Amino acid sequence: MKSAYLNDEFFSRLETLALNLRADLNGYFGGKHFVRSYGQTVEFADYREYQLGDDIRRIDWNLFSRFEKYFIRLFTDERQMDVQIFLDCSASMGKENRTKAEYAVSVAAALGFLSVHNMDKVSFKLIKEDAVEDPFGTIIGKNSFFRAISLLENLNFSDDADISQAVSSCANTGSNNGLSVIISDFLTRKDWKKAVDYLTYKKRQVLAIQLLSPEEEEPTYSGRVSLIDVESGDLADPRNMKLRITRSLQLAYQEALKDMKADIKSFCASRGADFISVTTDKPVERMLFGELLKAGIME
Repeated sequence: MKSAYLNDEFFSRLETLALNLRADLNGYFGGKHFVRSYGQTVEFADYREYQLGDDIRRIDWNLFSRFEKYFIRLFTDERQMDVQIFLDCSASMGKENRTKAEYAVSVAAALGFLSVHNMDKVSFKLIKEDAVEDPFGTIIGKNSFFRAISLLENLNFSDDADISQAVSSCANTGSNNGLSVIISDFLTRKDWKKAVDYLTYKKRQVLAIQLLSPEEEEPTYSGRVSLIDVESGDLADPRNMKLRITRSLQLAYQEALKDMKADIKSFCASRGADFISVTTDKPVERMLFGELLKAGIME
């Protein structure tokens, strides 16, 4: 499954973007994310009076000549962010819809690229049934990133997914040190909210991205149809439906979808998490430059 998005031109356009977190970070030094503490990177922040034990190499002798007091230079501490991208690999995310599958992989790849471009760590955590697969481990640097992406393009979407069980049982989610992204259509009867609760309990910033196909956003079915659950593929599945599509049924569906989005947004907001919903007919760049900029996730 080669994505139509993942080419040199696409990644070049992303190089001007940066992930911007609204909280202090823990992690390895050397990243590009400013936090409210002082360190020894090259970005000047402030002065303070010299104290016994301070490094005398940081004394500003120009200030000493003016005030006859010793002041040392303080620098902004920049820390490497740990970005985790949880990708729902259930059948509804792309088994029967190549465009949706490509879009999901492209969004994950775009966020991963922005992370390594900013010298951050990133990992792709694939949600399959009730577990998480971490095939690439922690990725640092663009060479490792592009090797991973070449494999990610061949990802298969199948079966069901229990987002909460998978995320809460995932090892190495970290604590208080970065961003966790969940990419899913959230079209599930299982309680995905516990995944957000778990990640916010671990004091991570959470971004939930809902991906829907245009047909899921606004179905064009008419007349009598048989709907088969894509995640089971079983013709005898009790969740299958035979319906006569009417205008009133279409309106009821749209209202139910609107309520579902409102519920996701409200829940995420109550947990300090961000939520955006996009359809796969929008260019990935538009989603990144538009929806994520509006949400304050990017600057």
